[in-house]
Amino acid sequence: MSKLPDGRYVDDAPYDPDENINRIERADMDAPNWLLVWRKFRQHRLGLISGLFLLASYLMLPFAGFISPYTPNERNADHLYAPPQMVRFFHEGDFVGPFVYPRTAVPDLVNYRWTYETDTTRPMPLRFFCEAGTYRLAGLIKSDTHLFCASEGSTVFLFGSDRLGRDVFSRILYGAQLSLTVGLIGITVSFILGIGFGSIAGYFGGKIDWVIQRTIEILRSLPELPLWLALSAAVPSNWGPVAVFFIISVILGILDWPGLARAVRAKFLSLREEEYVRAAEMMGASSGRVIRRHLLPNFVSHLIASATLSIPAMILGETALSFLGLGLRAPAVSWGVMLADAQNLASIEIYPWTAIPMLPIIVVVLAFNFLGDGLRDSLDPYED
Repeated sequence: MSKLPDGRYVDDAPYDPDENINRIERADMDAPNWLLVWRKFRQHRLGLISGLFLLASYLMLPFAGFISPYTPNERNADHLYAPPQMVRFFHEGDFVGPFVYPRTAVPDLVNYRWTYETDTTRPMPLRFFCEAGTYRLAGLIKSDTHLFCASEGSTVFLFGSDRLGRDVFSRILYGAQLSLTVGLIGITVSFILGIGFGSIAGYFGGKIDWVIQRTIEILRSLPELPLWLALSAAVPSNWGPVAVFFIISVILGILDWPGLARAVRAKFLSLREEEYVRAAEMMGASSGRVIRRHLLPNFVSHLIASATLSIPAMILGETALSFLGLGLRAPAVSWGVMLADAQNLASIEIYPWTAIPMLPIIVVVLAFNFLGDGLRDSLDPYED
């Protein structure tokens, strides 16, 4: 130590960069695990952006009716197959605010289709926080206030309209309520069955394990799509949309659990011989407590990553069933139901905007996959 003129002491030891790195590493090791996971997850830009997008999408679901300018089944007989409208802000160089130009439907008797003439001389401003069709906010509170609406004598079809004159944009928002929720319900059923049977098979072994494994093998040997079709076709046609929605969610969850059960079983087989598990058993802990408190926490990272990768598969499953007419049915609105109306390729060629509902499906599935990749990489924060 050396003494400075002001009486302070300084260390004469040279600066050691390796010691500084070791100090940082020790600080990271002492940090809470969730903080390490968050630090590593932030570096995965696609996963972070996808997570924020999915969070915003699910937070939007209760307010779909408020954001939509129309109700899902509201028809406009004068605007069948209307093309998308552009929201403009300037008219002839002057700032007007958000507005649309009114359009008039004109039948094309040569090609047997509807065409629309746009009147660019009359800007029709959009109305905000206006009263229109009635909906239920979060499924509970009855309301007729919408974020924006068209002025009297005009329409606002941001993504165009379908064969019945229904707004595609509004139906996509309403359809998200069912299409995004079916994955959450399905994954809940899948996790209950998969974790339950997998933990029992992996922890107890023996004949119980043999029976569960043979059941899983039988289920996995069945062709997936024909099994979906058979189970969905067994749903009575007189059931309401809500009942069909829940039974489809349960069917998707029941068919998804075997893979998760095998993963849980394999992990439990390796963990049940650990010393801390044996110590808990010797201290008199019950089997349920050992599984809940000592085994499952070591498997949480895999479960989270598995959930984010299984939800998009269930969304695609519901979409496929509804597209084939065996899932949700009208008047229920989901992305699969909307695509079922666009099965005619000739119609899509003439009115391409009717296939727009496939875009949110692609975006959401990609977002879940990117989120799953980011979580899988970051849930082991000590791994380089």
